[in-house]
Amino acid sequence: MKPANTIAWDDTVLPFQLDKSDIRGRVARLDGVLSGVLKQHAYPETVEALVAEMALLTALIGQTISLRWKLSLQVQTDGPVRMIATDYYAPTAGGEPARIRAYASFDEERLTDGAPFDQLGNGYFAVLIDQGDGMKPYQGISGLIGGSLQASAEAYFAQSEQLATRFSLKFGKSVEPGVGEHWRAGGIMLQHMPKASPHVSGEGGSGESGLLLAKDVVNEEDMENWNRANILLDTVEELEMIGPSVPPTDLLVRLFHEEAPRVYDAQQVKFGCTCSEDRVRQSLSIYSAKDIQTMTTPENRVEVDCQFCGAHYDLDPTSVGFEAKKDGDAAGA
Repeated sequence: MKPANTIAWDDTVLPFQLDKSDIRGRVARLDGVLSGVLKQHAYPETVEALVAEMALLTALIGQTISLRWKLSLQVQTDGPVRMIATDYYAPTAGGEPARIRAYASFDEERLTDGAPFDQLGNGYFAVLIDQGDGMKPYQGISGLIGGSLQASAEAYFAQSEQLATRFSLKFGKSVEPGVGEHWRAGGIMLQHMPKASPHVSGEGGSGESGLLLAKDVVNEEDMENWNRANILLDTVEELEMIGPSVPPTDLLVRLFHEEAPRVYDAQQVKFGCTCSEDRVRQSLSIYSAKDIQTMTTPENRVEVDCQFCGAHYDLDPTSVGFEAKKDGDAAGA
């Protein structure tokens, strides 16, 4: 059992606003979410670190969007870690938690002793917003830069959304009395309010390969406020972010008391997967009987494992694909 003082703020995202600086933000703490994500796989520690960072970014970004269904973040690279994918599902009803899932694909023999971000190589950071049936999905892509996923996410917002955005993230393995070693993460996101972001010309920015950065999309008159908030954020300590003793509300007062922080209702998040047998059958419905046969095991079964949660589906090959036998086919033959 976890100590009581870790329960209230674990696996939550707290929205806030700095009224004097025209800046909004989020504070997130993840514990059980990361346990749910990582226990599904035997990832090397360097891969776990990347998945933890990506899940934390997903929680922070997902809560900023007026979302009807799903936000997906994805990194694809030519490095040892080929892909990291995360999904954030909006609450289905008021008071319900949001759900997060994540997984990584990697070549273990190519992993090095370098830092986690060094395992990514060249690639891109993508954001996909899917509002559900009848709505066209939105996708934005930016490069991987700055030596971290958080820097790449900041560049995405500057480049694709022209929003000045800053993340401060802490994550790692924690050992508490009476609790086994497990991953914890905490993060703060700052974002200049959209109305304060200027139109940017196509001349390029000050980042790598001409990418826009936060300083390129803040009006000159607002730069002092933005810089001051970032300087205050730089004073945050790791234990304040992921430790059990400082509630996020106290942390915001400590960091930003002169900026008049105002908090809103916290959003609970949990690990959750949307896979089901019906969804698996739907994904296989585009294949012919000949295609299905190539997926069939020697035991005459089609077996599918969910990459996110590890759920195993064992199906009759004659029951899947667009040529699948319908109920009553055998009787009418």
